[in-house]
Amino acid sequence: MNTFRDLLIWQKSMNLVTEIYQLTNSFPKEEIYGLSSQIRRSSISIPSNIAEGFGRNGNSDYLRFLNISISSLFEIQTQLEISFNLKYINENQFNKINGESREIERMLSSFIRKIKHRK
Repeated sequence: MNTFRDLLIWQKSMNLVTEIYQLTNSFPKEEIYGLSSQIRRSSISIPSNIAEGFGRNGNSDYLRFLNISISSLFEIQTQLEISFNLKYINENQFNKINGESREIERMLSSFIRKIKHRK
């Protein structure tokens, strides 16, 4: 692996960012500085921290950034449920994006365990 761009987790999280942006375009305008902004920032944090951690020296720094990524993913999952409860997204949209986020969660958890054992 030459770069963080080669990581499937990074690629999938980049796709999630795009989908989150497309999804939040339909949120009510009063949410532009609220839930819409927050879920977008959380989504951006995932691939950004994977990339930043990749560029750090040592596993402990990398783990710290991967843990920030998974924390942001948990934020998104919560914000998606809020969006669904408020009927900003329908059940199909929720299930699709939530399923993708759960896949990334499993991948990140596995990757974190792998990095921990490389110490």
